Amino acid sequence: MFGNIGWGELVILLVAALVILGPDRLPGAISWVTKSIRQVKDYANGASQQLKDELGTDFEDLRKPLADLNQLRGMTPRAVITKHLLDGDDSIFTGNFDSKKPNGSSNGTPNTPAKPSLEKKLPAGQTPPIDSDAT
Repeated sequence: MFGNIGWGELVILLVAALVILGPDRLPGAISWVTKSIRQVKDYANGASQQLKDELGTDFEDLRKPLADLNQLRGMTPRAVITKHLLDGDDSIFTGNFDSKKPNGSSNGTPNTPAKPSLEKKLPAGQTPPIDSDAT
């Protein structure tokens, strides 16, 4: 339920609640909120259990399209490429390659010399001159 709230945000909310409600009413408010959340969870669990009891095997038939929809919701372009083109191997995205390195290199690239840089190296703190002819 609170998956999108981080610890820092939670601390800010608690401090704001302490300032707004004061130290006398804060414990009562926290207990009221926890009881309310627990009651809503119980209602939701009771409703789903009642649906399971009344529908029986038809309930699973209703859950299948919802599960398929949830699976489609998680299909990002990266997940599609990983699943269909790379057979589930996402090491190309994470940089964790197998021990099979071409030409014995350690970073997964062939042993080729580095390209020379065309830029001049300037001493620290010095800026390059501005070329007035460049457009």
